[in-house]
Amino acid sequence: MSRQRVCFQLQVKPGLIEEYTRRHAAVWPEMLAALKSSGWHNYSLFLRPDGLLIGYFETDSLPEAQARMAATEINARWQAEMAGFFEDLEVAPDEGFLQLTEVFNLEDQLAASAPGLTPSNSKGD
Repeated sequence: MSRQRVCFQLQVKPGLIEEYTRRHAAVWPEMLAALKSSGWHNYSLFLRPDGLLIGYFETDSLPEAQARMAATEINARWQAEMAGFFEDLEVAPDEGFLQLTEVFNLEDQLAASAPGLTPSNSKGD
């Protein structure tokens, strides 16, 4: 079973971008462990200078991964700490993000167009 790719958007308040970046340079070890054990894989955050935040992760099930995180005490503390960083957010950041629709994936299209063709054995990369 392939993992679901999840991409999301949030907006960090302009005056808090530096602090948001600083906090994510050293996320609490317990939070990191909870994310991993809850099924959040290959998780990255990307931040534009104006505060546009794009997140990406892979999971077997988004609702299950969110539910497992919601059941942890460390997530409740982290979300409470992070809530003030975002504009126009009425719920916890991990529940209130705008999920983006994937419209292209190279590996998926390669597999669909030529079974057996992967980036490692194709020509002209």
